[in-house]
Amino acid sequence: MDNMNSSSFQSYNTNGDEDTESLLTLRLSIGPTSPLLPSSSSEQQILQLPQPSPPLPQDSVLPSMIPIPQPPPLPIYSSLEAHTPTGVNPNNSNVFSRETVSHSRPPRGRRRNSSQTPRQGRTESIPPPFPWATSKRATVHTLDYLLTHNITTISGEVQCKRCERIYTIEYDLLQKFREISDFIRVNRFSLHDRAPSEWTNPNLPSCETCGSPVKPVVTKKRSINWLFLLLGKMLGCCKLTHLKYFCKHTRNHKTAAKDRVLYLTYVELCKQLDPTGPFDI
Repeated sequence: MDNMNSSSFQSYNTNGDEDTESLLTLRLSIGPTSPLLPSSSSEQQILQLPQPSPPLPQDSVLPSMIPIPQPPPLPIYSSLEAHTPTGVNPNNSNVFSRETVSHSRPPRGRRRNSSQTPRQGRTESIPPPFPWATSKRATVHTLDYLLTHNITTISGEVQCKRCERIYTIEYDLLQKFREISDFIRVNRFSLHDRAPSEWTNPNLPSCETCGSPVKPVVTKKRSINWLFLLLGKMLGCCKLTHLKYFCKHTRNHKTAAKDRVLYLTYVELCKQLDPTGPFDI
């Protein structure tokens, strides 16, 4: 019996040494950071690993980097006023009260073109400056009226640009008007409501004294000799303000370029002389 126990002890001791040696070898190979676990259950220590932190809510992730769209502000109707309809007693509870909304600015009326009316203190009627002119501003008599009153020659004053001499020249009414009216009748569609170069840069007559070009004498707007300038094709010598004055008092469009306003002046004067001619604007 003793022999068996001693032999068992020796074998156990031998096995124990082998296990201890292999454990030391394993410990040396792993390193000193892993301590041997105690064999006794009473001496075991429970390793408590740190618990992972709970995930952050989605609203708290980078709140400053994600723009949150805001709804547009509601309009403020501060310029609207409520009014009680006419004929409704607001103190009477039996009557159904309605409210009508009206804008603070009154509705616009019909726009009036003030440029087509004379200024305050001025009238359309003036003393006729010439026998072929009417008492209305920028208006001449018809061709029938002039021929009936034996007015066949139209005269006007011119001044030399060089010697500054002022004298009077005359034009034959029928001959000059026929030249202009025939030109407009043939070329009115190709002109495109613009004055040609021979109207914008007229060929002025020569001075009787020195032979230099002469220009028409233009003083006040109300005293412009429109028919004389028409027959002499010298309306282009007028300033733009003179042509706008004519279009203003003849109810024509005056806010345009000079060649456009000049064309309207030529056609309007021809229409005044011959209302039945092809001079519709």
